[in-house]
Amino acid sequence: MFKILSQPFPTEASIPRHLRQAALIGLFVGVFLFAFQPFGLNLWETPHKLAKLLGFGVITFLITAINFIVWPLLFPKLFDEERWTVGRQILTVMVNILLIAVANRVYLAWLINEEKSGIGWLSMLVITFLVGLFPVTGTVLFSYIRQLKKYSSSAAELSSHTPHLPEPTNLFQEEQPTVLPDQPVTGLLTLVAENEKDVLTLPPADLLFIESSDNYCTVVYLKNDRTGQSQPTKPLLRSSLSRLEGQIKLPHVVRCHRSYIVNLDRVERVTGNAQGYKLHLLDGQFQIPVARKYNDTLVAELKAL
Repeated sequence: MFKILSQPFPTEASIPRHLRQAALIGLFVGVFLFAFQPFGLNLWETPHKLAKLLGFGVITFLITAINFIVWPLLFPKLFDEERWTVGRQILTVMVNILLIAVANRVYLAWLINEEKSGIGWLSMLVITFLVGLFPVTGTVLFSYIRQLKKYSSSAAELSSHTPHLPEPTNLFQEEQPTVLPDQPVTGLLTLVAENEKDVLTLPPADLLFIESSDNYCTVVYLKNDRTGQSQPTKPLLRSSLSRLEGQIKLPHVVRCHRSYIVNLDRVERVTGNAQGYKLHLLDGQFQIPVARKYNDTLVAELKAL
């Protein structure tokens, strides 16, 4: 059980989707309280009771929107998908539920005199925690298993479409620029930094991937060392990834993530977990993540190889 809590879990970066989910949760809470009126609300006689009960739903919507939209925007590194796990997802949802309970309890105390509310602070939090723990855990685990099966089975199929590259031992013995099977080098790839002075030129077939970090990009490609062996080298260029992407006019070199451009001709294997696909390059030395927004285009490209 503890092992599964550390497994990667996908995060949803779409603000409109989060807003829809928060609205549905808030609507459910408001309708539920009006229909069943727990916590002594059935004994509460007051004008505009429907509007006041729907106020619980409004509070639920606001708390959920803040927790799943505002905080990730303010602290993106804390909510980065590469570090997000099943355990973090369960904890985040449970914290959201408890904060909703606190906010609604404050609202309840404001609506009704404390002695007439019918339930204390601690009791409401305990009940909320116990009621929410099992469905939240079950829902997150179900989503994890469903996503894991989806991407694992699809990745196994995609691996059959990856190029059959030479074995690494043979690759490192080459003394000339690496040439992929049936893909001779017809020209050089030139990447120019923002200052228009720093220029990197390399055979297109030697490119592995490009990774962005802040205002710099790391270009990872194969280069012969003094012994004539091909080794990965990682020069830095001060440039945005979008700028470099615009300079690359090569088939099968595609954007697969907000931080990565990858040469699909160099992908040796595809694996999948609950967060999506991973592209393995150079005998597994490099694993490149694929963002879900690029899934369709990348799958089509791999199947066309």
